[in-house]
Amino acid sequence: MRALLSKAPGGPETLVIDDLPDPVPGKGQVRVAVKACAINYPDVLIIEDKYQFKPPRPFAPGGEISGVVDALGEGVTQWQVGDRVLGTIGHGGLVEKVVAEADRLYRLPEGRSFEEGSALVLTYATTIHALLDRGHLKAGQTLLVLGAAGGVGLAAIELGKAFGARVVAAVSSEEKAQAARDAGADATLVYGRAPFDKDQSKALADQFKAALGPGGADVIYDPVGGDYAEPALRSIAWEGRYLVIGFPAGIPRLPLNLTLLKSCDVCGVFWGAFAARDPAANQAHVDHLFRLWEEGRISPRVTETFDFAEGGAAIAKMAARGAIGKLVVRVAA
Repeated sequence: MRALLSKAPGGPETLVIDDLPDPVPGKGQVRVAVKACAINYPDVLIIEDKYQFKPPRPFAPGGEISGVVDALGEGVTQWQVGDRVLGTIGHGGLVEKVVAEADRLYRLPEGRSFEEGSALVLTYATTIHALLDRGHLKAGQTLLVLGAAGGVGLAAIELGKAFGARVVAAVSSEEKAQAARDAGADATLVYGRAPFDKDQSKALADQFKAALGPGGADVIYDPVGGDYAEPALRSIAWEGRYLVIGFPAGIPRLPLNLTLLKSCDVCGVFWGAFAARDPAANQAHVDHLFRLWEEGRISPRVTETFDFAEGGAAIAKMAARGAIGKLVVRVAA
């Protein structure tokens, strides 16, 4: 089988296509003929050895797949050869065939494309855990979403609206603002490109406050970090919740006196660890997502697809923060 491999630490240009033996599923596993693999920011980090997990090389990036079951391991009864599935596997998805734990896969509904299926679980499951378990978002509250036109950002807009919040979307261009409005954002603002000096940081905080109104943001969803974090925190409501999702703009240093003045919480969101520690709660969230998907209240926005040989280009576009919605690599027809 063909695989897009990282053989040495580096950027997307270091990835190479190579041939590997077809993997064999073990007990409790299935083999999936991969049809599509969604690209996420961890794919940028993992090939540079900057992610919290460092798999032994060679390995394929790509943690979110869809495809067709083509072999069953011992003891697997919930799947049959030919079933259409989707799921998250951590890494290893940019291959023609992959082995996955049978209980980590979900059935791809009829009428949904492999591209859509590959783009669902990671972003939306991260976000529903963030908003409900860590942010305790309630109907009528105000949600500020940074990086709102990316995959997790659009998921936060859709889920925020599904849960009855007023959603303010912060983005870096008018094109991205339109994508946020299309996803249901009540208001948008366009911020400048970091780094910011002290005056620019204060101006951005004022921009957030103006868009949010006098009450501020009850929940802030931040998948960006860097110089955007402190101005956003300055716009938080009394007893608000600041959700730390990721750091493509860098790891920020927040002045903790702000948390005292606003009596607010700064909450880390690590969905993978949550799912491993409380699989029942995670399954309930995923079931909820599938219901919302069926009702049309959420819908993965796949804005660009790449051929298998262009998988590195998809990761490069993610690294450059140029993606709107989800980027998907089409592994096989």
